[in-house]
Amino acid sequence: MNELEDFHRQIIADVQGDADALGRVNAVAFFEITGEYLTEAGEIDSASWSYFEGKASSSTLQVHGYGGDPRDADGILSLIICDFEITPEPRTVNSDHVKRLFKRLVEFLTQARKASFRSGLEESSPGFGLADLISATWSEVDKIKLILVTNAEFRAKSDAVPAGLIDQKPLTYSVWDLKRLAKYVEQGITRQSSEVDFVKDFGGPVPVLRASSGEAALETYIAVMPGHQLASIYDRWGPRLLESNVRSFLQARGAVNRGIRDTIVKKPEMFLAYNNGLSATADSVEIEETPRGLVLTRAENLQIVNGGQTTASIHAARKAAPEQLNQVFVQMKLSIVPQEMSEEVVPLISQFANSQNKVAAADFFANHPFHIRIEGFSRRLLVPAGSDGYRETKWFYERARGQFADERGRRTISERKIFDSEYPRSQFFSKTDLAKYENTWSELPHEVSKGAQKNFTEFAKAIGTRWGKDGTSFDEVWFRRLVAKAIIFRRTENLVSSALWYQGGYRANIVTYAIAKLVHDAEKLGRQINLDAVWRQQGTSELLDRVLQIAAEDAQSIILSPPSGIRNLSEWAKKQGCWKALADRKLEYPENLEDLLVAPDEAAAEVREARADKALSVSVSAEVKVHQLGAAFWAQVAAWARQNKRLSPTDTGILETCAAIPRKMPSDRQCKFALSILEKLVAGGFRHPAIVERPMEEVQT
Repeated sequence: MNELEDFHRQIIADVQGDADALGRVNAVAFFEITGEYLTEAGEIDSASWSYFEGKASSSTLQVHGYGGDPRDADGILSLIICDFEITPEPRTVNSDHVKRLFKRLVEFLTQARKASFRSGLEESSPGFGLADLISATWSEVDKIKLILVTNAEFRAKSDAVPAGLIDQKPLTYSVWDLKRLAKYVEQGITRQSSEVDFVKDFGGPVPVLRASSGEAALETYIAVMPGHQLASIYDRWGPRLLESNVRSFLQARGAVNRGIRDTIVKKPEMFLAYNNGLSATADSVEIEETPRGLVLTRAENLQIVNGGQTTASIHAARKAAPEQLNQVFVQMKLSIVPQEMSEEVVPLISQFANSQNKVAAADFFANHPFHIRIEGFSRRLLVPAGSDGYRETKWFYERARGQFADERGRRTISERKIFDSEYPRSQFFSKTDLAKYENTWSELPHEVSKGAQKNFTEFAKAIGTRWGKDGTSFDEVWFRRLVAKAIIFRRTENLVSSALWYQGGYRANIVTYAIAKLVHDAEKLGRQINLDAVWRQQGTSELLDRVLQIAAEDAQSIILSPPSGIRNLSEWAKKQGCWKALADRKLEYPENLEDLLVAPDEAAAEVREARADKALSVSVSAEVKVHQLGAAFWAQVAAWARQNKRLSPTDTGILETCAAIPRKMPSDRQCKFALSILEKLVAGGFRHPAIVERPMEEVQT
């Protein structure tokens, strides 16, 4: 079985598993799974299910969902249609099939703008909500994206392909087929065709100067690009042109910078002098030599790693100040990073290129120590077998897209069985899942309802503040409680889908609102949900299930009953007013609700005990390791430190005590200091066979 066939079977299994477990039809499960991929990839802001199928005259209309309110998406209206079939082997679709599906989207878009069509729809139906949104926002729509998501293979080029105009608004279509979905899930590749052909598609080659010698690690060029050319490239791919960390920064800080905009409008001829320019990377490039010098004609997988606001502001000027944009030029440093190095090198270029700006650590969240620590817990901590289990397993945290597939894929068939037992797919979660759980518990269900990427950005901003100096609060207890939140969240999804009162649709909104409501009401009682009990059981109790159902039924009532004048329920769920309406409601819980709750000081005591145990373990571990390395080793460390004048007299004294074992015995505190000193000396150049054979992190932990 090749990798594509394996992915084909896996996505069918995921869809059927969700559909069976959550009581949904396959189309809804497929839309939700792939909608999350599209949101994380930056293709859309959020994925909202809004199914409609019908006839208008002799034409077929069909839509499965949309990518959020155009007013919150830079004027882009994204409409989504799905094509999912269960087949033994991957199927292939041709251009006629794809055109037929896109025609259904276009017909829906055409009819949605007609009052006569909208008046014939049931106002509570998802189709009416989407048609009404299109009609209400049409004057503010600048661009239309039609997106087909399919579990078939489509071999034609189909990423942001221009397809004419509708009411003078440019239209593009994109196909996310089986192969493209697989590339994103397994490798994090967001664009189907990553080729930027400057000559064929964007007005001509870009003059460049070679800025690297033959001995340089990376081939590098300096270019000066016309503003209108950069704007056209960004218009084609949007935020997906930006490296993922820059994309997060842009969402956190806002796309258009007022100073950059004012320069474009008032002093366009000075833009090159005033602006710092861009830093970009590419997998490979084609350079031609002309009588006037070198020119860049093509770039494979061009990514902007610094200059996201500059790029977005120049793109905004394409509409707001087109004449001035013709006078704008922007400098670009382009580094060629081979694909096999990109995962490691590109984020570092992004981080160091942006270090001159006041960018918070949270803006570089993919490499933030928070992520690395949570990843470490997930690979190390065994979870209890639980009431239904017979063996201990682990929860797999995916810090970067594709880690799970990569870890599993590089193993033999027999090793995969062991991996699958250790990390069941039901115990996999991503960084956007983590943000969803945490913001739900922070009573921000309206932020969670805005979609994976926007919600993650809000979470990232909060973590940047909460992390502090060393993120002490994010310890093993925090991780165990995070897993408990995941268990409760996923159980609530099941409960909602199977509930007799559930009317269908808006399940994601109902779930986050229900849990946030329970957290809110527990706080009003001076209590909090006992997450430690959920961790120990790896499941929820009957009482907790009943309470969650009560909160979820009321959440559905609030979401389906917006104030007068609001007719799109998905957009209503994104409003703080929706959350306030539910938060203020008084619910009738069972009398024994307190059995699920714990006082904050009890929860804090659990943390203190765990940290005390950890401190004792670290203390004993440090003492053992200092003695294992031996007196002769520490004598060599002390001699090297004296020779290189690296340490203070106090530090030298601690090393000399360790070098005198067993005549002198270092204290627990001195042992911990000795290992800390050793780490600094290794960073300064100290080498020894004892620590070459065992990495420093192994020596310390």
